Amino acid sequence: MTACGGTTKDSNTNTGSGAQAPAAADPNAALKEGLKIAFLPKQLNNPYSDVETGGGKVAVEELKGEYKLVGPNDASASSQVSYINTLIQQQQDVIVVAANDPNAVCPSLNQARAAKIKVITFDSDASKDCRDAFINQATTEGIGQSLAKMALEQAGGNGGEIAVLSATPNATNQNAWIEVMKEELKKPEYAKLKLVKVAYGNDDDQKSFQEAQGLLQSYPNLKVIVAPTTVGIAAGARYISSSSYKGKVAVTGLGLPNQMREYVKDGTVTKFALWNPADIGYLAAYAGAAMASGQIIGAEGEKFKAGKLGEYTIGKDGEIVLGPPTEFTKDNIDQFNF
Repeated sequence: MTACGGTTKDSNTNTGSGAQAPAAADPNAALKEGLKIAFLPKQLNNPYSDVETGGGKVAVEELKGEYKLVGPNDASASSQVSYINTLIQQQQDVIVVAANDPNAVCPSLNQARAAKIKVITFDSDASKDCRDAFINQATTEGIGQSLAKMALEQAGGNGGEIAVLSATPNATNQNAWIEVMKEELKKPEYAKLKLVKVAYGNDDDQKSFQEAQGLLQSYPNLKVIVAPTTVGIAAGARYISSSSYKGKVAVTGLGLPNQMREYVKDGTVTKFALWNPADIGYLAAYAGAAMASGQIIGAEGEKFKAGKLGEYTIGKDGEIVLGPPTEFTKDNIDQFNF
């Protein structure tokens, strides 16, 4: 990685957080132009992350800022730390990060905040003590409930065994959704569903494919694979579509319409869900710019405008929720292109 020297920041501009945070936001402050906004996804060359950061790039261009994209090639817990340290040296104004691990990134993120850099997490949160705001796709409860509901629909009236094919064992967002799903499954309406296994494909296509294969070897009566990750659902669907389990084992979860279209058209998948990932990156960039411009400080109840997405209100613990997920079926999938 090449570090480019940035200009020294005006020491009088008080745009930090923590000890440096201004006492109050000025909602009427002008959005600053020329802000340096860096995106650090879980990993590069992940189709889902690429769509998210692409939305961020569009927003940064609208904001007349400088967009930067950096990141590791693997989604391991500590792989992002060196990138954060370099972004601090480059004197970015905003770091937008999807945390691979909620705690591993914290010391570096707090160094960034001490250097008056705004830290916005998106998609996968860091500990709330080391970021200024979190852009959440939808509420954790809403996603977990949606996963359970789709599993029940796919299993049919007699229920049966279901399994989860997740990302990494320490992925913050997936783990939170799975916990909600488990709580949902305790309700009487889910009595006929039995969760037999949570498998981890590490958001790697080949590993996820192998894990899907392994699930059916271990649980030949499995009815549904629920994958709360776009890599996992596509790999699971690819395996089922070319196996003797097609039509017998359903695959559902969170997926990208473009990746899932062929499996919906060939009948392997009847329903899955997702939000528009580009809007997450877009919203994160606007939140970062509003914070770096002093319009918001991340307090509950503050409002800011996010370009074409309209006005958002900051919730508890600095959480900003994009909105409810969209469900995709053969009837509507061709209306979406991402």
